[in-house]
Amino acid sequence: MECVKAAINIDEPRYDQETYTGRAKHFFLTTNPLNIFCTNKTLDEAKCLVSNYRCGLPIGSNVTEKDLWRAKVIYDSAFHPDTGEKMTLIGRMSAQVPMNMFICGGMMTFYQSTSGVIFWQWLNQSFNALVNYTNRSGDAQQSNKQLLASYVFATGGAVGTALGLNSLVKCMPPLIGRFVPLAAVAASNCINIPMMRAQELKMGTPIFDENNNKLGYSKVAAQSGISQVIFSRIFMAMPGMVITPIVMDYLEKRGTLCRYPWINLPATVGVLGLCLTFATPLACAFFKQKASIPFKHLEPELKEEIQKQYNNPPELVYFNKGL
Repeated sequence: MECVKAAINIDEPRYDQETYTGRAKHFFLTTNPLNIFCTNKTLDEAKCLVSNYRCGLPIGSNVTEKDLWRAKVIYDSAFHPDTGEKMTLIGRMSAQVPMNMFICGGMMTFYQSTSGVIFWQWLNQSFNALVNYTNRSGDAQQSNKQLLASYVFATGGAVGTALGLNSLVKCMPPLIGRFVPLAAVAASNCINIPMMRAQELKMGTPIFDENNNKLGYSKVAAQSGISQVIFSRIFMAMPGMVITPIVMDYLEKRGTLCRYPWINLPATVGVLGLCLTFATPLACAFFKQKASIPFKHLEPELKEEIQKQYNNPPELVYFNKGL
């Protein structure tokens, strides 16, 4: 057993975040569904180890490099990168696969019933609202009134979209109808994410220089980060919600679903789970979580404020785009 010898930059992920492969490796670890089974004791021990190493405090002579990186993975999976707060369990990205297996499975199984559409779209958008708020960028807080308004608009928009699309495809082939949940999810992501992160759009998200010194709050950075998250979330859902309808339509045409109707939901959830296990980390990896934006693209008033502090402002500023 080798103890930690070389200096490790615990503030950065283990794998190179400048490459897609490095980001994918990082997110395969942090979005691993097994992370949700970590106890509070394990999470707190991981946070303590990471914090002590970060501050140069003793971490124990028996701690190996592998132990340190494992603690870093657990810490990243459960604690917010900006506030350091422990995130709500089902709001963590490691809960995405099991939660979306269940919710998307319901949406795609009961897509023909109006009551089913309303219930599953409401449940999906309620879950998404929690995830979007939990994984927001920065340290801005929204009031309960703002959160409620955002939630109502987001869920209302999603349910309305799904019902409207269902009425349009009634006379089309059954396979087309099976794609309604995907279209509703894509449209609702464009509503839900900006609404639940409206405070960032209004007040800006924190930006930093390369040495992690806080420079201010940028609305431009918030817009860029939220746009990237919307793109990633749509592609996160796409493989499962494209492949699953095709598989289920094939089973329906073969008569399998007529002979064994009970297999409908388990088969849907199973195919979704397989797709989501890979799609979740691969979609998260499209963009760096520690995003950057050229200084010249910031708001004029913010640039002026930063130039007062720096003789030579940084060419790039950095921010957490959220997930």
